[in-house]
Amino acid sequence: MATDAVDSKKTARSSADEKPVEIKEQVTREIEESISVKKDLALQAAERIAEIALAVVERMKAGGKLIIFGNGGSAADAQHIAAEFVGRYQCERRPLPAIALTTNASSLTAIGNDYGFEETFSRQILALANAGDVILAISTSGNSPNVLRGLTAARQMGLLTVGLTGRSGGGMRVFVDLCLCVPSDSTPRVQEAHILVGHILSGIVERAFLSEAAASRSAHLATAPRR
Repeated sequence: MATDAVDSKKTARSSADEKPVEIKEQVTREIEESISVKKDLALQAAERIAEIALAVVERMKAGGKLIIFGNGGSAADAQHIAAEFVGRYQCERRPLPAIALTTNASSLTAIGNDYGFEETFSRQILALANAGDVILAISTSGNSPNVLRGLTAARQMGLLTVGLTGRSGGGMRVFVDLCLCVPSDSTPRVQEAHILVGHILSGIVERAFLSEAAASRSAHLATAPRR
């Protein structure tokens, strides 16, 4: 009996000792998976990301704004990206116009209650968007009904529509002018890539406006009267 008890304790201790190793392996595996997806993204989508960034720069310089939306984790990404534009990403510069359609709880619940959850973004786009704006929709599946309704409203207004989604693109593919499909079927890996893309866009747009500001200062100095 005593021997059995000792052996049982050894087995329990051995199992407990193995758990940290297993957890470490899981951590390593998920980090490596994320790195792999981002490497594939660099190979397959760098040109598309650059195209999206330049389109945002062009329209913002003409007075347009960026309107971003999505559900759940994608809603959080929308707010995160908008904050990088309105606040700053890495450098001091003027605030850039960007709004997330996921922050006004009163609007979201009123629209959802009165018109249905599918209209939560479309109603806001019809109310807030103007010609020259860029619509950025985020959906890991590409099939969220309220996201697709929002894109439909944007296209009816003649706005440039951009989509961030997963490998297949879902229904979003036919609703956007520029679609970026992250090469993965894993929702967490797709979301991680989406915020990376959001940061890249923030940096490119920010540098474009810094360059514009620097050029404006140089022109002012060149034309200013000398005393």
